[in-house]
Amino acid sequence: MKIHFIGIGGIGISGLAQYMHFKGHEITGSDVSDSRIVKILRDKGIEVTIPHNKLAITDQDLVIHSAIIRANNPEVVAATEKGIKVLARREALLDLLHEQKVYAVAGAHGKSTTSAILAAIMDGSAIIGAESKAFGSNVRYDDQCEQLIFEADESDGSFLNSNPYCAIVINAEPEHMEYYKYDYELFYNSYRKFISSAKLRVINAEDEFLSTIEDEAIRLYPSKDISDINYLLIDDEPFTSFTLKDLGSFSVWGFGEHIAIDAALAILAANESMDIETIRIRLLHFKGIKKRFDIVSKGEKSIIIDDYGHHPTEIAATMSSVKAYAELKGIKKITAIWQPHKYSRTIDNLEAFTQCFEGADKLVILPVWAASEAEQFIDFVNEFKEYNLEMMDYLKRDGEAVNLCRHNEVIESVEEGIIVGFGAGDITYQIRGEK
Repeated sequence: MKIHFIGIGGIGISGLAQYMHFKGHEITGSDVSDSRIVKILRDKGIEVTIPHNKLAITDQDLVIHSAIIRANNPEVVAATEKGIKVLARREALLDLLHEQKVYAVAGAHGKSTTSAILAAIMDGSAIIGAESKAFGSNVRYDDQCEQLIFEADESDGSFLNSNPYCAIVINAEPEHMEYYKYDYELFYNSYRKFISSAKLRVINAEDEFLSTIEDEAIRLYPSKDISDINYLLIDDEPFTSFTLKDLGSFSVWGFGEHIAIDAALAILAANESMDIETIRIRLLHFKGIKKRFDIVSKGEKSIIIDDYGHHPTEIAATMSSVKAYAELKGIKKITAIWQPHKYSRTIDNLEAFTQCFEGADKLVILPVWAASEAEQFIDFVNEFKEYNLEMMDYLKRDGEAVNLCRHNEVIESVEEGIIVGFGAGDITYQIRGEK
């Protein structure tokens, strides 16, 4: 087929595009601007039009668009006029994944990490919402295996169309409630439907909602099933070791109880079809994922970490990991830099955000990354007054240091300790010195 993807530069839709490209389909796409992902796609031979243009629609068989694309998009209009089938990504999943044995990983937090761990353990293809360092991409394709590790997204309800053979659910904390119109019954019923649609189910049974699931499932009770958690450095890389049930001890890249839980769920899912010794060895193939506790610089005086955490639960988990890492490294100072993501998320979770940076010697807050939302006033100075707080406009990477800037002027340079940036906006490019 000839398939065109509108919004192809997004991590989720680019994964589908690459996957279909590897399957032998002729893929084109478009986006509003060039990006690192667009360059990767072009390097793979995929033609990408910048910006959206009706002339990109020629004789394609199918057009797939990301969730933010509207009906008046010039390419959607052109495809409709030509009689070409147009589907949102969530609608297209049913067609694209129906032939695969899908191990679908869902949850508010930890999806990408758990998916990447499972991909390291199991053979087969993978479509992940972040770049796995083990295979240098968010997509891996194996045409000899029917298994597909798939990061299933609840933010637009698309996980319901992921055709799960195995549903792995890490947690079900309310998130993206604007999509569910703040209807909690609708939100939780979506999870119930996702879980019940799978033949095999693996769940974190200590999650408040998941503990109520009555379907037959492999249940992980972290407080009693996971023990002997230890943090260690191997070749200066962070690892967590733990014992899982009666299956023995395991080591996985990263720090934190949440990493142990993610790994345990992946192990239990894989153990249905793989022997435990193979799993134990392959687990060591996981090397982390980009933008999750991603150590981007190790200098003589500073260590700079980029983290995608944009919800207080995620930030608190990473802060716990940072503190453990600092203790093992003998580092005394932690600077947390936060770019709030969306006004709605920040306001909905404001009290939790004021608590999740515990342990930071300095907290720097950047302007809210609006993600197309209308601006709303948030009194950060007052709400976060318990911290050693700085309000800045942007960052400027300077070698092993991070410059804090306001009104086109460097106000302060952070040169020592652990510097960790949080957010799902452009802070990742700022802290990496790419912007």
